[in-house]
Amino acid sequence: MPASSLALVQDVPPLDALASAPAGEVVVLKFGSSILRGPQDCPAVASAIYAHVRQGRRVVAVVSAFAGQTDRLLTDARGLGLAHENELLPAYVALGEEKAAALVAIACDRIGLDAEALSVRELGVEAQGAAEHAHPVALKGEGLKRALARRQVVIAPGFGAVRADGRLALLGRGGSDLTAVFLAAELGLDRARLIKDVDGLYDHDPNDASGGALRYRRASWDEARRLGGSLVQRDAIDLGRQRGVEIEVGALDRDDGTVIGDRSAPPGPSSPPAPIRVAVAGCGVVGGGVLSRLLDDPRYEVVGVLVRDPAKPRDVPVPAALFTSDADAFLSRKPDIVLETLSEGEAGYDLVRRALDAGCDVASANKQAVSRDPGGLLALAEARGLRLAWSASVGGGSPMIETLRAARAAGPVAGFEAVLNGTVNFMLERLGQGAAFEEALADARAAGFAEEDPSSDLEGHDAAAKVRLLAFEAFGVSPEADAVPRDVLSAANPAVGARQIGACRRGPDGALNASVALDADCSDALFQSLSGEGNALKVYGEDGRVWTCKGRGAGRWATTESLMADLKDIVRARRAETLAI
Repeated sequence: MPASSLALVQDVPPLDALASAPAGEVVVLKFGSSILRGPQDCPAVASAIYAHVRQGRRVVAVVSAFAGQTDRLLTDARGLGLAHENELLPAYVALGEEKAAALVAIACDRIGLDAEALSVRELGVEAQGAAEHAHPVALKGEGLKRALARRQVVIAPGFGAVRADGRLALLGRGGSDLTAVFLAAELGLDRARLIKDVDGLYDHDPNDASGGALRYRRASWDEARRLGGSLVQRDAIDLGRQRGVEIEVGALDRDDGTVIGDRSAPPGPSSPPAPIRVAVAGCGVVGGGVLSRLLDDPRYEVVGVLVRDPAKPRDVPVPAALFTSDADAFLSRKPDIVLETLSEGEAGYDLVRRALDAGCDVASANKQAVSRDPGGLLALAEARGLRLAWSASVGGGSPMIETLRAARAAGPVAGFEAVLNGTVNFMLERLGQGAAFEEALADARAAGFAEEDPSSDLEGHDAAAKVRLLAFEAFGVSPEADAVPRDVLSAANPAVGARQIGACRRGPDGALNASVALDADCSDALFQSLSGEGNALKVYGEDGRVWTCKGRGAGRWATTESLMADLKDIVRARRAETLAI
């Protein structure tokens, strides 16, 4: 961007999330022990949180202890002779929620979310009443608000609170529900979402052998108290009613469910959706990461994996029968959705077209493939009545596509600048620390960021493909590949102290001016704040507003999460379309 354009927006405070969301929009989610059965479930919870962050929201995630943990802690304490209502007991039992909160925060960090876990004392819920069944009365201190001001995600331990005398108290069985509703009220929100192992409130137990259970779309407070006492803590229902906070009850990664509030609606039938048939093209860094998430998830059925060499050893245990090197055989397995993670642009582009022609929805993490002709691919998908997603192809875990779409929806875009290649950013940081070029490259390979052949990254081809795709999102057209000049990072040009900046702006004549440059004079605070494989984007609106996002831009788990989010978006769209028929 020219200096004059930058000066135009220097006084506009950058947003930490998408500008489409109202400033400071926060959602409160609660994950109970039926979802968090153990540490192995933390990635799925982080994934659900990421879906909200990707839409520009900040998240307060209230967590329960892992399944059975509370009872184990109670048994430990009582085995030493600690009686009921002993004021020492809550401090020990609350460690279960604090442990779960810390591990969920670690899972969020793995996929690039800026998360922080609070302790019960840091959270500052003050309560009165019995040590094991107290009631929240105030949110003391600024711990939660300060954490929300500096983080995308705050993980809060449920169930525990602090009494006026400084000792901890518990909020009764199911008290994490109460924590979530109370925090939503204190933050001025009108709704909290409780994520359970069922998709809402039913007129009787849906697992009952009698069958025929009907689900409420909306349930009144009284109905919820009568029917949902084992599903939603009654104290939480009462507090929601008193404070005007509706309570959503739903399943993981489902938009539907039951809203508990002032109004009610008759219940109706609800059948569990059939598993989605998914085929994965590629089993490398990203493909393997996706498969590790899908193979143990009953909501999906993996029907095929396309690879060059089916006999090659993999770091993910995939049943041998799923592998094929034949694209025709791959598509003949009739997947509903194809996840394309191939490393070659031409092969990926061809497969995306063939999958759409075969009637499959597609999500691609291959920027070289989709940047070739994004408009043509979208037109083909639209003509077939299908969905094509490519958020995972740019920015890893940083929601760059969503940010640009939000900016464009708000008004014309003047241009954008971005750090787009995690491998190069990682290497530039190591070079700045005094590493030799070959050492920095070896470190990038060891960290899983650089391929054996890193030329696409080092020569700027990877960043240029992303610039072209972002330009399509910003302006509806892409510059030609040979119209994007590229600086090359090499032993002869180590660019110590520089940032690799991909940029595109529309000139007064409407022409696009794009580039990938090693900028030694980059002083932008957002870009300078990046470390390691971090990526970031700034979008400049013609009206002077600025949209920003940042996140982890390379590595298995950040990109895997972005592709999983595309998959879930497609599944939601498919189900919404089915319901509308």
